[in-house]
Amino acid sequence: MQKKFKIEVDCANCAAKIEEAARKIPGVNSLTVSFVTQKMVVDADDGRFDEIMKEIVKVCKKVEPDCEVYL
Repeated sequence: MQKKFKIEVDCANCAAKIEEAARKIPGVNSLTVSFVTQKMVVDADDGRFDEIMKEIVKVCKKVEPDCEVYL
């Protein structure tokens, strides 16, 4: 399943760090974060999508505490 989310990230470097960390989560097939458009595109396992998104939000907060993901 692929979904787009609005994300508030402060810099391109933070967006790249979030991308790199979140791609390591089991079940994530692909993930991109665009600092310019403030969007995140997630492709992950259908059956565990909500659980995976919770993990992604945790990773975002760990990389950048000010980061917001609008689910």
